Parts: sequence; C-alpha cells; structure tokens
Amino acid sequence: MTEYRQQSSELHLEEEEGVKFLSPHEYRTKLREWGSEKLLETYERVLAIAEAVRQAGGRALLVGGSVRDSLMGRASKDFDIEVYGLKPNQLEVLAQQFGKVSEVGKAFGILKLSSGEGIDIDLSLPRTDSKIGEGHRGFAVKVDPHMSIEDAAQRRDFTINSVAADPLTGELFDPFGGVKDLKERRLRVTDAERFRDDPLRVMRALQFIGRFGLELDSESSRIIQEMAPELRKLPKERIGEEWKKLLLKSKKPSLGLAAGMALGVFHEIHPELPPLAGTPQEQEWHPEGDVWVHTLMVVDEAAKIVRREQIAEEQALTVLLASLAHDFGKPAVTEFRDERWRAHEHESAGVEPTQKFLTRLGTDALTRDKVVKLVANHLAPGLFYVSEVVKGKSVSDGAIRRLAERIAPATIQELVLVAEADHSGRGPFVDPEIPEQLLLPEGFPAGRWLLERARKINVEKSKPTHLITGKALVQLGFRPGISMGRVIALADQLRDEKEFSADMIFVAVHGLETTEQAVSKLESLLNEK
Repeated sequence: MTEYRQQSSELHLEEEEGVKFLSPHEYRTKLREWGSEKLLETYERVLAIAEAVRQAGGRALLVGGSVRDSLMGRASKDFDIEVYGLKPNQLEVLAQQFGKVSEVGKAFGILKLSSGEGIDIDLSLPRTDSKIGEGHRGFAVKVDPHMSIEDAAQRRDFTINSVAADPLTGELFDPFGGVKDLKERRLRVTDAERFRDDPLRVMRALQFIGRFGLELDSESSRIIQEMAPELRKLPKERIGEEWKKLLLKSKKPSLGLAAGMALGVFHEIHPELPPLAGTPQEQEWHPEGDVWVHTLMVVDEAAKIVRREQIAEEQALTVLLASLAHDFGKPAVTEFRDERWRAHEHESAGVEPTQKFLTRLGTDALTRDKVVKLVANHLAPGLFYVSEVVKGKSVSDGAIRRLAERIAPATIQELVLVAEADHSGRGPFVDPEIPEQLLLPEGFPAGRWLLERARKINVEKSKPTHLITGKALVQLGFRPGISMGRVIALADQLRDEKEFSADMIFVAVHGLETTEQAVSKLESLLNEK
C-alpha cells in the first residue's frame, strides 16, 4: 500500500543561496515578508542606536550572526552590536535611552535590551576573553573601547561569524576572510588558540554545518577532533541547547549529525549513536543501508514535516528528538534469522537508550516522557493500518483510545508525524517495472487513516476522557468512595471493548445502591461473551 515517487537527481543538496549584504531597505523588505512588526521595530531601534553612538563620538558595528545571516540574504532575530570609542559608563547611559537594560551578561561586558517575542539586542564593547579556569564561566574579560576591529573579531569562533558591518553605511569589515568562506560553503576556525578555550564550539560547529550546509576545512576538523573529549566537562544543558538549534533550525540536520559521527564527537558524549552505524537492516525494507543512514534520512524527513505542519517549537522538538531516537533499540536486538535481518521489539528496546540520551541533553521531564513513549510506539500507526486496511482485521475505537492513553502526554498527532518520518526516510527502491528507475516513498496513508479515526473519537491531540464522571454517579445517588474510581474505569473498558455508551452504563447501574454493587454489575457485563 506504499505510494512511491521518482528519485530526484539531487537527494542531499539544497539549492545554494548567494552571498550578499542586505541594505537597510532590503532588510526591511525581508522583515515585512516575515510578517513580524516586532522584528521590524527592533531593527529600526538598531539603526537608532547606531546613530546615537555615532553622535556620541563612537561607532556601532553589527557583528556575529546578524551579519552572517544578512550576507546569506536572511533576516535575523538577534542583533549583536559592538560599540567602539565609548567608555562602559557612556554605553550604559546610552543604552538606557532605548529600553530596560538587563543585568544578564553584564559581567562579560554585555548589555541586553529585550524587545519581547524572543527578540534581543546585545550591546557590548570590544573585549578579549582569557581562559583562567574550568567551565564556561572560567574567563577573565578585558574591555577595550579602542581595540582594533581585527583584534576584536579574532575571539570569534568561526570566520563566518567574524565579519562586522556598519548598519548605517553598509561597510563590511572582514579581516579573516569570512565572506569568501561563506561563498565557498566553508566552516573555518578563526583562531585555533582562542577556539580551544570553549569546548562548546565543537557542538556549534555541528549546528552550523546542519543549518547552512557548510563543510569544515581540514585544519578545523583536526582541531575539533582533538577537542571532542573536552565536551564531557560541559554542563549537559549547554550541549542540549546546541542540539535544539541543530534540530530546529536546520533544513537538513543530517549534515551536522553526519559530521558529529565522522569527527568522533558522539563517541565521546553520546554512546547511543555510534552503534547505529554498522547495524544492518533488511535490504527489502531498508535499501538505504544501515540504521545510521536510515536515521539521518528520517531526521531530515522530520525536519521537512514539522515545517510543513507549522507546529509550535516544543512540539517540533519532540517530533525531531523522537525521530532521531526511534531506532536506538535496533543495535541491541538485530539478528540474522530465517535468511533476513530482523530487529524484533526494537521499539521497546529503544526506551532505555532514549532515556539516557535525553538525560545527557538535560531535556525537561515532559519532553523526555513524550519522546520515550513515541519511540516505544512508533510502529503502531503502520501496524494498525495494515491490520484493518490490508488484512481486513477490524481495529476498534477502543484500541485507538488505548493507544492515545498509552502514549500520553504525547499525542497521536505527534506519533503520526514521527511514523511518517520513519516511513519516508527509506529508499531508494528499485522500480519493479523499470529496474533502472529508483523510487522513494510518497505519502503516508497509514497516518491519514489513523488521524481520521482518532479525530472521530476526539483523541487526535489528547488522551481520551472518561465515559462517565464521578459527578454523574453522585447525581444517580451513589456515594463517593474508593470503588467509584473502579466504576469509572470499568465504564471506560466497556466503551472500548464492547462499545457501550454513557446512557448504557447509566441504565446498567440504575437502581443499585452502592458503588460496590455497580462494580459487580459492570464486571459481569464485561465478562459476558
């Protein structure tokens, strides 16, 4: 019942974007395309700050991600302004003219202006960061308003982030060749010695590779490989934040994931991932290769799906993490039996490694619970569909309600998205009619079928509600007590297994005096053949 589409000639490459710096007019146009008035308002404030700095005798330059994004023809939600020629107290007084200044980051010489909706302006003076201790706080910061632009840029991680731009004139300052690297899709360390000060930059490399389709140069690859063991010293939450950026902001997260595996990063901090590489799969079902290759394809499909569905960030992260972890159980259970590679019950085998992986990321308890349950049940949509549609064995509403209950707090909607990514992240398959033509899965009929069934019984986006309530039982004359919960549970069971309605339950218990009697009555109905 799987539908297929022809394989395109370019499976893994996005269309390359040009490199150009956006003028204020072009930037405003981009922001209007985004439809964010708040972002447009923030950009106007950036220009006003730059003008105020100029009038005060200094110069304000945009640095970091906003310049990089502008060079790629993209608007940014974060604006970092480096101010030259003003003393710290002068900058603080100036900043207060444009909003409330947050104390967060002040120890590092950073003044933060919040515009709401997650849009920030960071103001800072040129500085040097010297490593003096362990951890991400073990730095001595020295501010120098008269530092050269080149010296200030040297502390930045990669050359693509070391470019500065004057927002008023559009003049670019590129002392380390970041524009050329961006044009050539190259990720290159700016300064090897300073780069080594913060191991988190290893993870930043992976998310930049995933987000922008960049390739590390050989020297940067060597540096990152040498630094990988240092990641063990970092707080798990910092690593988790970089994972979020890699998964949520990348059109092809597989690029960053593949780099992490090739560079040995995951061997150091994520032992759940390396065993996927080399774990075989049956050619008929997975012609793409081993479990790691399949996982990379599935995560890319999940990235497409969450964009298509335009779901909230928290839900998107849940789907992406579950897609990444969905086959974590295969290395433990894969065996060659009856002339085939099989991974029986790999869903349940994936629970423990998924829990460990998410714990190492510092994932919150709710997301962790949802992802684990999605992994443990990711085959359910396909199994239900095959049972009813292909084999003609009816799947009851009760079975679907029980599935919704089993995966809560995750939802059937989220489960279907993960299962769709799993289904689509396979192939290419050989066309039986035209052997030289390769095919990829198209559509996911099992998902459409399950969503339609779940929607009809109101469990698409939530777990099922009880058929009857304690309040209704009290209105019938029953007294609250321990047995009342059992009555409610039996009513749900009768609904799911024998299609009882609430009215049928009320008729069955009518005239009874105690909840114990009601329990006995409903149990007898449940046991009737």
